[in-house]
Amino acid sequence: MQRAERCADEPKLQRPRLEVADILRTFGEAHRAKYGLTPEQQRVLDDILACRTERLGGHLDVCDQCGHEVPSYNSCRNRHCMKCQSLRQAKWVVDRMQRILPVPYFHVVFTVPSELRPLARRNRRRFYTLLFEAASRTLLELSHDPARLGATPGVTAVLHTWKRDLTFHPHVHCIVTGGGLAPDGASWVRPRYEGRFLFPVRVISDLFRGKLLDRLNAAFEAGELLLGDGDEAVERQAFAELKDTLYRKKWVVYAKRPFAGPKQVLRYLGLYTHRVGISNDRLVNVDAHGVTFGTKDGGTATVPGVEFIRRLLLHVLPNRFVKIRHYGLHAPRNVNTKLELARSLLAAEGHVAAPTPVPSSWSELLEQVTGRDPRRCPVCKKGTLVRFALDTTTGKLTPVSLPRPDS
Repeated sequence: MQRAERCADEPKLQRPRLEVADILRTFGEAHRAKYGLTPEQQRVLDDILACRTERLGGHLDVCDQCGHEVPSYNSCRNRHCMKCQSLRQAKWVVDRMQRILPVPYFHVVFTVPSELRPLARRNRRRFYTLLFEAASRTLLELSHDPARLGATPGVTAVLHTWKRDLTFHPHVHCIVTGGGLAPDGASWVRPRYEGRFLFPVRVISDLFRGKLLDRLNAAFEAGELLLGDGDEAVERQAFAELKDTLYRKKWVVYAKRPFAGPKQVLRYLGLYTHRVGISNDRLVNVDAHGVTFGTKDGGTATVPGVEFIRRLLLHVLPNRFVKIRHYGLHAPRNVNTKLELARSLLAAEGHVAAPTPVPSSWSELLEQVTGRDPRRCPVCKKGTLVRFALDTTTGKLTPVSLPRPDS
């Protein structure tokens, strides 16, 4: 699948040679015939195919010096689209950085054993909700324990559902403050293991396992989980055996060393919060044999085109499901009260976070993300691009009005 050669006079655009939309156009019908689509999956595929094409309309940027024209089409803004996350991610990060405290932050990742993945696929909304609950309550309970911290931390949690090869692997990334606000609000309490780790990994893992399995058991007893198509007795036996297996198994929780400071937290937030299963930049090749894409540590994987789409759609979230959640000091009800109290206590100790510049426009935000001024002409490097709306009523993209280059 090759793109047409560019004109020699045309400036080089920073876009991937291949896009997921190309794969959908080539293998989409074959996938639909084999697997079918849910309404949510259909909407995602439609939006990715339409994103930044004439179907969504757009505008024309014209250089006020040399007259160079740059057509730009509108984005679909679907949260699963690999072309629509950069600006949204940057804005979210800038807003969130206003709440970062001048303390070390820890990175904790809660994963679930492979035996739970079939249950998670059949009960996505309920399972993801319980996963968030178990992970957040684990961190808050350990933090509130006077023997470990005895304070309320700030926690931001992000759901991911994939591995680098696009297989299904639900897990939650958490950013946790290194310490917390004392119950009486009079002091900032630092962790016992400050500079090394938040809590012992074995303690986190065992508590998380108990909390998630207890919640799954309650949901099963309430009839909120589907295991299969068997009768009630068969499902009860299968669920009991699954629980026994999971209680005996060691669960994996990754607790990484603390970030060096707020700037490192910002980089983390930018990498993880609005990431989708795969980016266009990871696509290596597409042909009749399948799709080749980058995986972990410079490796690649090749799968048939229909299988690639099947894996991609495993990560479509339930409609309106919130994938980024905040707890403790980061919870919405606390950001203007307890979080600000913690900030003032830290400031009194001489710990003040450097202010984060807030872009005043989309162009400043885009320049912050890409490192280039989107208003500067890519050809003459001197002119400013002036934007004009495009008229799509005729089916062809033509500018509503254009100035003369020398006007």
